[in-house]
Amino acid sequence: MKTTLCNALRPLMLGALLISSFARADVTPLDRVVAIVDNDVVMQSQLDQRLREVRQTIQKRGAPLPPEHVLTQQVLERLIIEDIQLQIGERSGIRITDEELNQAMGTIAQRNHMTLDQFQAALTRDGLSYDDAREQVRREMVISRVRQRRVAERVQVSEQEVQNFLASDLGKIQLSEEYRLANILIPVPDGASSQTLQAAGKQAQDIYQQLKQGADFNQLAISRSAGDNALEGGEIGWRKAAQLPSPFDSMISSIAVGDVTEPVRTPGGFIILKVEEKRGGSKMVRDEVHVRHILLKPSEIRSDEETQKLAQKLYDRIKSGEDFGTLAKQFSEDPGSALHGGDLNWIDPEALVPEFREVMNNTPQGQLSKPFRSPFGWHVLEVLGRRATDSSDKFREQQAAQVLRNRKYDEELQAWLRQIRDEAYVEIKL
Repeated sequence: MKTTLCNALRPLMLGALLISSFARADVTPLDRVVAIVDNDVVMQSQLDQRLREVRQTIQKRGAPLPPEHVLTQQVLERLIIEDIQLQIGERSGIRITDEELNQAMGTIAQRNHMTLDQFQAALTRDGLSYDDAREQVRREMVISRVRQRRVAERVQVSEQEVQNFLASDLGKIQLSEEYRLANILIPVPDGASSQTLQAAGKQAQDIYQQLKQGADFNQLAISRSAGDNALEGGEIGWRKAAQLPSPFDSMISSIAVGDVTEPVRTPGGFIILKVEEKRGGSKMVRDEVHVRHILLKPSEIRSDEETQKLAQKLYDRIKSGEDFGTLAKQFSEDPGSALHGGDLNWIDPEALVPEFREVMNNTPQGQLSKPFRSPFGWHVLEVLGRRATDSSDKFREQQAAQVLRNRKYDEELQAWLRQIRDEAYVEIKL
């Protein structure tokens, strides 16, 4: 019987990583099948459990609950789609090892600023055992890898599409330079007298002079600013120039990192901006790594465990003196690099999946990594060199390709989910 990570826990794996409440399903002798899905079933207890979790999530957002029959239909359909993907993963030989699962649970706890013991205690307070949560995370990892194999790998972005996007107004806006800003606001009430305006302007100039003489911006923001972000040191986060009010939108590009603007009169008062950090734009010096790898993919005829063992054998053969490039040409299942002995050439680490990037960054130049797992399969890599290079144009092209790839992936995923739902045998018993 298959269940998947509920909507409340899924953000833990995809980026938000927030702890949500769960309710444990009560197993009773009255449990019954509510849907037959190919070679599996969805049980009433699974549906009841997911319904409770969804209700809790909706109520926490303060939104009204839909009619019960509508909610039940939506949740059951979600369980059916998840079950189909889990069966595809099982037939494809996708397996999550205990080591990978332990690492995932540790990451969830860490990103919630907890130890693993504290995370287990938090789950218990919310009515979910650690074993239940662990199993749900495992199943979500299976679904993620199924989607990676069936959907992400067939998404292609052409060079012409990238260049067209970079030349478009939308591309120029999305990829323009961004600024991490902080501000200090000296307020001026509506209908203020000229005397009040002069006093506020003098106060703003006094703060500006202190800043130019080296005063701490964050401390002055906390003590002098009337902005609602004053207690955060005036921090307002990342903004593009087009998102700033006039005249800041035109003047911000000429402000160096760490510098501040002169006080500017706005409808709300006098504002001083500080540029904390910049990213994007026309100049981008980035670290690059010259790396080669061997990729082995689990399949219907080779399980994940067998693939791991083969990666270990190749690692041992290379350590014993066999040529990396020769083995890559013979065994690697990365069509883009296998013919070149596994060589990925010079590559931006940020363009790689986190699992690959982390191992690559921790592998010294000229050294071989031990076999490791990424969403694509099992890898062995060797770092051939490192360098810093001005890759502004290349970086912008990579950004554009990623934007287009994400857009295509979302469209492809929805089409694929509809396809597997239509092709599956589903008999609803409610």
